[in-house]
Amino acid sequence: MIQAEFVVSAVSESDFPRKGIPEIVFAGRSNVGKSSLINRLAGKAKLARTSATPGKTQSINFYRIDNAFYFVDLPGFGYAKAGKFAVQQWKKLIEKYFENRPSITLVIHLVDSRMPPTDLDFRLSEWLAKLKIPRMLAATKSDKLSNNQRSASMRTIAKSFGVQSLVMSSAETGAGCKEIWKQVLRAAAALESERK
Repeated sequence: MIQAEFVVSAVSESDFPRKGIPEIVFAGRSNVGKSSLINRLAGKAKLARTSATPGKTQSINFYRIDNAFYFVDLPGFGYAKAGKFAVQQWKKLIEKYFENRPSITLVIHLVDSRMPPTDLDFRLSEWLAKLKIPRMLAATKSDKLSNNQRSASMRTIAKSFGVQSLVMSSAETGAGCKEIWKQVLRAAAALESERK
């Protein structure tokens, strides 16, 4: 059984936990299902707070998993109803986080399987590419699609981002979670072996 606990909801750099254990980051548009997927992976229904209101996560939330690494839930980006000042603050906080956390070992970029990638998805992808941090692409909510729709969505998303590897995932059914866990454990182990 996985041990998972909420650590801190960081609204400024001083709130970040001390550096050390590997950090696995979940990034994506508002309402893409980051919190639901974290809950499914951790096996705890209410670990990360989920909301029907996009843009609800306005802080960087850290969850300690098995005392071995953090799952880090970034604020969803692209939520138009957040004021300009709030958006700037989020942006600054996220940039500071990426600049100052050498323990980030993997970014899981989440996109919605039910729709083609948006301009915001591509901008996030380009930004993550510049940071040169290992990343994987996962398409959420795949349980909402038929088998044919899933295959078509997978082709569209993979082609849009020019990637070979894409995980179709679902927080509802657990689809794709084994593949995500495989990548998470590989990335965490890679950081640990680098440090030895």
